[in-house]
Amino acid sequence: MVNSAGTVSGVPLLRPRALRPGDLVVVTALSGPLEPGEEPLLARGVKIIERMGFRVRVSPLVSTERRRWWAAATPHQIADELNGLLRDPEVRAIFSHTGGRVTLSYLDLIDLEAVRTDPKPILGYSDISAIHLALFSRTGLVGMHADIVTHGFGQDWYELGDEARRAQLVDLYTQVLTGGDTPLTLPPASTWECWRPGRAQGHLVGGLLNRLVRIQATPYALDPERFTGAILFWEEVGNPLTLIWTDLQTLRQAGVFDRIAGMVVGIPSNIPPEEGRTEELREVVLDALGDRDIPVLGHVDFGHISPNLPLPIGVRAELDADARSLSLLEPAVTAA
Repeated sequence: MVNSAGTVSGVPLLRPRALRPGDLVVVTALSGPLEPGEEPLLARGVKIIERMGFRVRVSPLVSTERRRWWAAATPHQIADELNGLLRDPEVRAIFSHTGGRVTLSYLDLIDLEAVRTDPKPILGYSDISAIHLALFSRTGLVGMHADIVTHGFGQDWYELGDEARRAQLVDLYTQVLTGGDTPLTLPPASTWECWRPGRAQGHLVGGLLNRLVRIQATPYALDPERFTGAILFWEEVGNPLTLIWTDLQTLRQAGVFDRIAGMVVGIPSNIPPEEGRTEELREVVLDALGDRDIPVLGHVDFGHISPNLPLPIGVRAELDADARSLSLLEPAVTAA
């Protein structure tokens, strides 16, 4: 049964069914492999999901014995496993064990009808952004830009956070996946920054910046209406400011910045400085936006070096840059 409620700029939104305590979720390899020595991180990540109240199964592709080049398997093998999980009525959510550089190779192999028939939360960030954006484009599925299991739940939640923060995030993820009360103000751990003042409401759209730009060059590109009135969120890793500026200028040329209501920027990771230059990410962002009156909130807790706050794509949110706050205004899942 298709569970849809609400629209995004007139386009139907497909909400997954809310999870219940004891539901089965699966950790799978949607991109990169499990590297030797990462087994303890994976195990610790699984325990975090179990603290949310769910039963966990780890899929066969999450294994140090499985890999192809930089991937967990061939594109067809990854897609086959994902499609099997999408079609299995017992599986109620899909967690990515890690990111990588693979998802753009198999978007055309995903069973979209299975997504429409039984929409499920798919959780992950980085390379997984391409899946979120493609399925949002084609089906309206609310994708969960959220932490990965091995390097997120199992590593960053311990190395970059303490038990109090872990408990806070476990409760937050549980609320988002089970349909807790809204509005729900996302709790900061770092100091968020007002890069341009103002307040806006709109549906969340975004992910890893370079995947957002690349998906627009495929048949799974988001229609311009998907950006109308949106709060665009993005983060980046490993790319210099020159490339970030170019990607932002690409979105500007595509008219995205003329449609969005606000912008949220995650914590940058491993952004190499340009030799002899002193520009900062904030300056690059504001330069690309020009004189558009768009509130911008920076250094928010998502990205490659932060325990990630869950950001459900397509769900309405409120951005208050002056108050340095971001709130979910409606549930990401449906009880139906």
